[in-house]
Amino acid sequence: MTDRFFNQPSLAYPAYYKIICNMKTVAVTMDEPTLRRLDELAARSGDRAGRNRSMLVREAVREYVQRAERTTTEAKERVILRKHRDRLQREAAALVREQAQP
Repeated sequence: MTDRFFNQPSLAYPAYYKIICNMKTVAVTMDEPTLRRLDELAARSGDRAGRNRSMLVREAVREYVQRAERTTTEAKERVILRKHRDRLQREAAALVREQAQP
């Protein structure tokens, strides 16, 4: 027996339901050339079966957010390293001297 909404076997319904319930619908305005390229990419994603426009946009947004978060973290770490640069250099020099002794 298949589910009429998902056209999938009824046993698979809970898995699809969980995925859909965890998502929100958003509207995105996009220029025609970019949309065309997105559709072309979705059409030729044979190596990644089942990819559609929404999946590609979700993946792109997820990667962008991860990159932005990583950039923020790296900036915070640079500030910390700059703040403690002199002490870190002294400690590194002391370690090198210690290891160089026979």
